[in-house]
Amino acid sequence: MSALRTLLSSGVMVAVLGLGYGMWAIISPGEDRRRELIKNLPEANPMRMEETRKRNALVMQALKEAAETDDNIAQGYGGSRK
Repeated sequence: MSALRTLLSSGVMVAVLGLGYGMWAIISPGEDRRRELIKNLPEANPMRMEETRKRNALVMQALKEAAETDDNIAQGYGGSRK
């Protein structure tokens, strides 16, 4: 009885794994679709990438300035309110 239960549970586990792999294979994009997705990524466009670099530089500068000050910028600009 124990061997039958082990075989049955093993069979169910293999079936579930097979079903998961089958669904993943159906849903995942093909090679042509994958190439098109990569081609249309923002990083593929040099102008867009340069805009992203500039925006990241501005954010990093703002973070650096915020880290160097003792003011609580979350409560308002220009120092603490009293």
